[in-house]
Amino acid sequence: MIEKPSLILTGGRVFCGLNEGFVEAIAVASGRVIATGSADSIAELAGPDTRVIDLAGRVAVPGLNDAHMHLLPYGLNMSQINLRPETGANSISEILRRVAERAKTAKPGEWIKGRGYDHNELAERRHPTAEEIDKVAPNNPVYLVRTCGHVAVANTAALREAGIGHNTPSPDGGLIERRDNKLTGLLAERALRLIVDAAPRPSKEDLRGAIDRAGRFMLSQGFTSVMDAAVGMAAGMDEIEVYEAMAKDGTLPLRTWVCIYGNTDGIGDQAHAAGYRFGREVGMLRYGAMKVFGDGSAGGLTAAMSEPYLVGAPDNRGIFCYTDEQMHNYLAHYHGLGYQLAIHAIGDAAIEQVLSGIEKADTPENPILGRRHRIEHCGFLSDSQIARMAAAGIDPVPQPVFMYEFGDLYIVNLGQERTDVGYPMRKWFDAGLHPAASSDAPVSTTDPFKNLFTMTTRMSNRHTVLGEAQKLSMAEAIHAYTYFGAYTQFAEERVGRLVPGQLADIAVLSHDIFTCAPEVVEKDTRCDLTILGGEVVFDRLGQIAVAAE
Repeated sequence: MIEKPSLILTGGRVFCGLNEGFVEAIAVASGRVIATGSADSIAELAGPDTRVIDLAGRVAVPGLNDAHMHLLPYGLNMSQINLRPETGANSISEILRRVAERAKTAKPGEWIKGRGYDHNELAERRHPTAEEIDKVAPNNPVYLVRTCGHVAVANTAALREAGIGHNTPSPDGGLIERRDNKLTGLLAERALRLIVDAAPRPSKEDLRGAIDRAGRFMLSQGFTSVMDAAVGMAAGMDEIEVYEAMAKDGTLPLRTWVCIYGNTDGIGDQAHAAGYRFGREVGMLRYGAMKVFGDGSAGGLTAAMSEPYLVGAPDNRGIFCYTDEQMHNYLAHYHGLGYQLAIHAIGDAAIEQVLSGIEKADTPENPILGRRHRIEHCGFLSDSQIARMAAAGIDPVPQPVFMYEFGDLYIVNLGQERTDVGYPMRKWFDAGLHPAASSDAPVSTTDPFKNLFTMTTRMSNRHTVLGEAQKLSMAEAIHAYTYFGAYTQFAEERVGRLVPGQLADIAVLSHDIFTCAPEVVEKDTRCDLTILGGEVVFDRLGQIAVAAE
């Protein structure tokens, strides 16, 4: 006999999955979907204690999954200066004004941090300099990170704290920029670690607050699952310890797949020795992946490309973080330890380094097929590389929103032809891969509707068309944002669709994104309700009691 539902959603459309399509209503009990079907058939299941939510013509979809973001750093950044272009930070003078405002209340010597500026969106079309920042914050170390996270500017006080002086060489896989034999303050890739290590580490209380803030914000946008893509990068093992504590005491806001930071300066071997390995599960916290950086970003001119960029230094082809031998040793090592590989590679040259290294790690005793190794971002690659990924079961985890926010810059940096086949969602779909849509926040906005807009239109935020042949249908785009994310986290039997037996993670949207105009998806659509394990955890309109408020 079927269990009486605790919750029924009816009065609209429920998208159950790419193959399952739409139903009129859904019933939930004990945190799981127990039935879907017509409004009448689901109504017959109701008991005296069943809560019925009227969708009022709205559409419900499986809870969204941000398959690659940085949840904890995103929460930490919420307390820093927000320099994203949409906040009005569109000139160096405005950036400096915001730094000066923060400096007024900062104690002497206290670090001032900001993130999100895009030099391509600034009136001056360049980065701020250490000298300019010194003038507005002479008594504080200042560290401003470009939106991509691979390039930053530090003022003189911050450079001094990091031990970076006139003769400090650029580290392997990094850049300390000089002009006319003088430090500009610009740092890239592995040089950023010099600043990160010099700045004060966040406390465990800070880390807990960051996870809670960011997690609740993600719930407000319809996300019920995320991957934190480099746990340990900001505060080492303290990050894992805080995640564990929150999972054990039930305060972790949403389902989280842990990707451990395994770079040279990471915690990969330490975490493995402590027992934080693939398959570990504590409450809503699950472990599986190991992260290594291969290159930088195409917007920052540091993604490793086989052909040079069209702007910047002559013959610049980006930066490899490691030699082939070093990268291949990392991949073989972490593959051998049983982790899923989740390797950052954006340019085709970096993708080749990573792909060939994963292929090289394949042995009869420890095959790569079935391990669901991932190439994170995987932005600019060849058809032959796609075919090799499909053959080896290596999935891309892209950010279509990069095309939305940075697509016009890609045209400047790479040209129209290369841009048009960047982040090729259609090619990946057709090759049988599982391109799991994500944001890489705080690199880009977490707003899922910007991502969905670009996946279905291939337009940038200026509505420039960027390879129309790579468009998806809305159903395919939602599939990429739900089922594919679950698949890349070994969770497709738990979440990603709304079918009997799956966890009742549901997002109710303000507009029917399957029928409304693309511009309505882009600018007007919001998440109205988020349901996690059958419990309402976010209600934008304030009409329904929210669990654990």
